This record gives sequence, structure tokens and C-alpha cells, in this order.
Amino acid sequence: MIIDNKKRLVILLVALIGVAPFSFFNYPLSIGVAHAQDQYARHSPAARRLTHIDTVATHFLLPISEEQEAAVGGLVRISTIIEEAFSHLGKRYRSGGKGPNAFDCSGFTSYVFKKLNYAIGASSREQYAKNKPIKQSDMRRGDLVFFTSPGSGRGVGHVGIVVDVALNGKDFTFIHASTQEGIRIDRSTDGFYARRFVGVRRVF
Repeated sequence: MIIDNKKRLVILLVALIGVAPFSFFNYPLSIGVAHAQDQYARHSPAARRLTHIDTVATHFLLPISEEQEAAVGGLVRISTIIEEAFSHLGKRYRSGGKGPNAFDCSGFTSYVFKKLNYAIGASSREQYAKNKPIKQSDMRRGDLVFFTSPGSGRGVGHVGIVVDVALNGKDFTFIHASTQEGIRIDRSTDGFYARRFVGVRRVF
């Protein structure tokens, strides 16, 4: 079924308001994650949401199918998840913390997804078991990534949300509740996390 012009306009407006792609892997590695976070914070939400919107505008004049409409809706949901996660940057870690002022790792991810009415599970192990398994090569922004922790042995003990995926489809940046520094962004290539990576799960 082809969507009429009026509905296409609504879709474009939603995309303009909600789509906020931002690539940390576009920054040289020498700049570092902290600088990328600072640059993100310096841009207004409106400016961030307009990034790459030319891609949506380019296709706006073409017929939009129901499948394409669903894809745009998915981008908006992912954007909302990332925006919500970033709004908590710098908040402190607390064991058992469920927010909004302090979080542990699973408390943070469950709080963020709950904003879109997704119940993803309470603990990192439950979130790993409950949500859809995804190959690392198919990973995208908004997916959940899991790691072991010092106290979990080989089992899941830590979780974060993918912020960006490198062109190689393997390396990624993620936002999470660090026990030492609270809500922050790290890279999967950092030695601690590279050794402890377990897998990826998708919520929607």
C-alpha cells in the first residue's frame, strides 16, 4: 500500500523532530570519548535532530510504503532511547539504583526503555534472557550489549546501550552505569570491556 502525501508529510515532520543520529566513530580516535560527549552536549537538541536529515528529505518526495513507514518509526524510537540515555550522563552509580538520580547498570537500561513503555527486565541477566538475540555483525544503535563483571564469572553481569557502531560492524560505543564513574560512554575496544563482552540483544 502507498501512503498518501498528507501522511508522508506527517512522517517527515516526526523524523525531523525525533531522529538524532550521532556517530562517535566519526571522531578521530585521538580525540577520545570525553571530547565526543562534550561536542554532543554543545549541540542543541534541534541541531542534533537535523543531522543527516537530508537523507529523509531526499526520499520524502518518493512514495512511502508501509514497510518504509515502519522503518522511520523505528528510527524515531531509537533516537528517543538515545536522547533519554544521554539526558542522564554524569549521574552517579548506586547498587540497586533504579533512577532517576542514581542507577546501577540494569536499573539504568530498564529506566531508559521504560520511557517508551518497554519492560526489558529488572536485572542484566534477565534482560539478556528476555530480549531478542542478535549477531554482533547485525548490531545497531539502541541495542543492549552485555558483559561479564568481576563477580559474575562467565555469566552476564553488566549491560549498556549501543550508541554507535563502527563501519567494521564489530566495534561500538555504549552508554552505561559504570560502578566507578556513573553514567558514561565507553568503547568496546577498551581492554576491560573487550575481554568481557558476552553478546547483543534487541528490544524492538
